[in-house]
Amino acid sequence: MGKCGFCDTISTVRAAIADTWRPIITGGKDMRSKTAVQIALLSGAASLVGCTQGGKTGEQSGAASSGGELPEYIASFDQESVIGSPTIVDCTLSGGEESQCVSITVGPAPANQKIGPFCPRNIADGPEKSGIWLESAKVYDADGPFIERLAQFYDDPDFTLHDISTGNIRVTDSKIACEAAARPDVAEEYRNYCVECEVSYVEEGATQTYVIPLTPVNAESVSPRVSRSGVGLAFSGARFDAPAPTDAILAAHTLAPFDDCGGHVNTAVGYHLHAATDCLLTKDLVEGHAPKIGIALDGYPLLARLNLDGKEPEDLNMCRGHDLEGIGYHYHVDEPGSNAILPCHTGQTGCALSDPDAKCDASADAQRGPPPRG
Repeated sequence: MGKCGFCDTISTVRAAIADTWRPIITGGKDMRSKTAVQIALLSGAASLVGCTQGGKTGEQSGAASSGGELPEYIASFDQESVIGSPTIVDCTLSGGEESQCVSITVGPAPANQKIGPFCPRNIADGPEKSGIWLESAKVYDADGPFIERLAQFYDDPDFTLHDISTGNIRVTDSKIACEAAARPDVAEEYRNYCVECEVSYVEEGATQTYVIPLTPVNAESVSPRVSRSGVGLAFSGARFDAPAPTDAILAAHTLAPFDDCGGHVNTAVGYHLHAATDCLLTKDLVEGHAPKIGIALDGYPLLARLNLDGKEPEDLNMCRGHDLEGIGYHYHVDEPGSNAILPCHTGQTGCALSDPDAKCDASADAQRGPPPRG
């Protein structure tokens, strides 16, 4: 079924809810330092989520629907980014729970979001020709002057991405170069490169399908990291991914800048986000609270970091979640400079699949180790 099928599916939902779109206010690129997360306390975070008798399943307001119906948040997605019609499928969650999930398929890039720029081409290029870099809880313009100062910034004389005589910056300019520089063991010839991949490098017809529990199920213990499938899905159709492995990137004397929306491209997933900035589609919820920007892979809503008063909620748990009347349990994303949309999930997560017809078994994915580079 084509995109018109998706429109038919959500037409009655759209009639029942109002969509108000506007930018998120993040307070600019220079963010406060990130509060340290005590991993030892993570296992207690799940107790902060309301649940039904038995402590296993908790349906929260705004998180999911019951009875096999599509959840209301489906209407908040950019329809042009969704392929076909979202459906209800059987799934196995990360903790082994057999459940029902909503399956949403998107293409390799959001349909209505400008992507890039990433790498500047010369050390004279300003921020309008470049993306951003995340370091020490701050966001930096990855422009020409920043590239020129990398050796000083990282106190490493071998970190030089530009030609000293011309000022031209070495940038990966093909799919072969992109994949050789973006892998964990960077090819020797692409060390000291600014790594930039294009959506056109992704295999034609490639999709990503996100399988998200209809009714969130609390995790018995909370993992100290986000799984390989990522954090969740933005309403724009972009994947909210796990933290970028910046240590591996820097060890090869490479830089893989993000665009101003906090995303970049790899050939496995396409465009994906490592930071939530001020250019995401949003939907208002409770008056005065932060706007909703997507859905987490455990079925709970993802909201912007700051409330409309410019302040972060003070009662967030270790996974940056809390319960609020009128919304229920939900998350607030972390500051852009943290290189972490969320540090963890309090619920059992679903899957991100490259094959839309594959069955989701997130319990197998949970045993596979940390996410790959990207």
